[in-house]
Amino acid sequence: MGATFLPWYAQPDSVFAFDWVSDFGTTVEASGAFSLALRHGCWWLWPLLGALLGCLSLPLLQPHRRTIGTVLTGLAGAGLVLFWLQGLAIGVSGWTTDWLVAAFGAIDGRQFGIGAGATIVLVALLALLSLGLAARGAFKGDAFIAGAVVAVTASIVLFTVWPVLRILVQAFNTTEGAFAPALLIERLSTPKIWTLRCLWGGGGCGVAWNTLFLALCCGAGTTVLGLAFALIATRTAFAYKKTLRVLTILPIITPPFVIGLGLILVFGRAGLVNQFLDNAFGIAPTRWIYGFQGVLLAQLFAFTPVAFLVMIGVVEGVSPTLEEASQTLRAGRWDTFRTVSLPLMKPGLANAFLVGFIESIADFGNPIVLGGDYGVLSTEIYFAVVGAQLDYGRAATLALLLLAFALAAFFLQRRVVGTRSYATIAGKGDAGLPVALPDGLRRLAQAIALPWAAFTGLLYVFVFVGGFVKVWGRDYTPTLQHYAKAFAVERGPDGLLWTGAAWHSFWTTVKLAAISAPLTGLLGLLAAWLLARQRFAGRAALEFATLLSFAVPGTVIGVAYVFTFNVPPLEITGTALILVLCFVFRNMPVGVRAGMAAMSQIDRSLDEASAMLRGRAPQTLAYVVLPLLRPAMVGALVYGFVRSVTTVSAVVFLVTAEYELATTYIVLRVINGDYGLAIAYSCALIVLMLVAILLIQLLVGERRLGRRAAAPVAAAPAGRA
Repeated sequence: MGATFLPWYAQPDSVFAFDWVSDFGTTVEASGAFSLALRHGCWWLWPLLGALLGCLSLPLLQPHRRTIGTVLTGLAGAGLVLFWLQGLAIGVSGWTTDWLVAAFGAIDGRQFGIGAGATIVLVALLALLSLGLAARGAFKGDAFIAGAVVAVTASIVLFTVWPVLRILVQAFNTTEGAFAPALLIERLSTPKIWTLRCLWGGGGCGVAWNTLFLALCCGAGTTVLGLAFALIATRTAFAYKKTLRVLTILPIITPPFVIGLGLILVFGRAGLVNQFLDNAFGIAPTRWIYGFQGVLLAQLFAFTPVAFLVMIGVVEGVSPTLEEASQTLRAGRWDTFRTVSLPLMKPGLANAFLVGFIESIADFGNPIVLGGDYGVLSTEIYFAVVGAQLDYGRAATLALLLLAFALAAFFLQRRVVGTRSYATIAGKGDAGLPVALPDGLRRLAQAIALPWAAFTGLLYVFVFVGGFVKVWGRDYTPTLQHYAKAFAVERGPDGLLWTGAAWHSFWTTVKLAAISAPLTGLLGLLAAWLLARQRFAGRAALEFATLLSFAVPGTVIGVAYVFTFNVPPLEITGTALILVLCFVFRNMPVGVRAGMAAMSQIDRSLDEASAMLRGRAPQTLAYVVLPLLRPAMVGALVYGFVRSVTTVSAVVFLVTAEYELATTYIVLRVINGDYGLAIAYSCALIVLMLVAILLIQLLVGERRLGRRAAAPVAAAPAGRA
């Protein structure tokens, strides 16, 4: 029906405008696939339509189930290949390459981007492929699992792997587009990337070593801080746990450059600390905040919440029964933590380090604000793309190097976690009480986390105050003019008028983030369930593919999306859809890692018990697994929403006047020197995201494990520490 009754190609406005109905079949733009092949000379659609007709007629032959599966898999697979071959081979000007012209001769026909009919056919072919694989016995014959694997794989290939490969292939091309593999070696061997002059005082190190060292420090630091916050939040009687959680979340809901701006307001040459030291002790202002230490400090602020979101569910999932058994065998609290609790947290620690490492190498906002002469790969890529040189080949080469670092961290994480079982949540009752932390460890966690939380709160106080003064550092006169300019509301004859300069970008951002967050969470947790619970060929490759968009800097992702989706067969540049897709596949990896870390603690016996009670895979996922993944679900939804609101580098090339986002608006204000308005808008976004986080927590709820609700920490008897 999609190939017959709906337009095959995209419409100028929207298929829901129904302008195509009156002209259906008479023009190329308003015709279905069969009409195009029969009446408009689009002969290249016949092989694809033949595969569709073959799938339709197959059940009439009534062969054996396995035979149906084999033939259906072949026909659907061939249909998918033909779909993309004809889509890539023919564009708006005919054949897309010279060798096709030489092979088949010039053609009069042309193709636009795929429309509603082609999209339905594509989805149908993927569904038929899933049914064929299940009928052949793949995935234990379960059509739901087969469909989930095919859907997740196809979406990641289409919206992550394909765009990234399109931009990375530029590393092997000359500026004129000619293929020259030797250029990759030449571009990679430049001294600016690998020099080690910093070791003997001859200048700075190469951007590759800078990036790697910064990422290792950031990954280790965020993991330690995230663990400290998680232990205090779950294993101590600290009185202000909710306040502590809010402070750990604040940096993640802040536009990335605001943390750097706040650090400059406090530690810059005209910052409060330097002014105080100069006035009180005569110490001349310095620029120590610019460079490695400043970038690392900003990244620790920005990415510790991500590590905390990964660690909180893992720490909560450690079974108190195992800890009580350890104490029954006369182990002290420190031995219990060292030999029982900490090893069970290993998946969370490894995943938190991996996320922190990859976040650091892909970070753009903090190095561009605080880096100074400390160059990293992400900023070098940015300058290669937007600078006067406009060298896509060099940008792609540096992006390949980032992928190599991410791949190395990925396999190191898999080697550390290994194949051991970390399951602690099973179908049996588990009503034990978590063992109190050793006194020394509790004091150490508090000594690490509480000063950091206090410093975070102080930093945000300065940022918040910056929106209520005229000019920070020069004129501290209190004023509301920045908020009035951004969010003014007037009453007109037809009701309220949103006259503030920021309202358009604000509502656009809220709408797109609200659409993308559930999609991000559902797709991420579904992928985590498949990777953690199912065994199929290519599982490791799919796991790394989920991290691909996370490892590549946002600038590269944005340019890759423009390269890929600005031309047929999928033309979506300038639409809201491309922004939503960028948000979903850019933010999905955190949901995948958090889901896999949490699922590693859930015993497979729960899935098996559900299967024995005739529960199918969808029922097991919905009623057994997902309720136990609520911490990971909250983390995925929160991260998906707030990163959609705060992202800059990935969307800076994708926004338009119609779909302007809050972060790009703020960046333009910063470029124009309007810091007061930028800070005011950022504070409004922080309030918005705090409200959204509370709503998400309220809607999803908490995981209930049937444990006693007594105070989590009791005073230990003397001599048991």
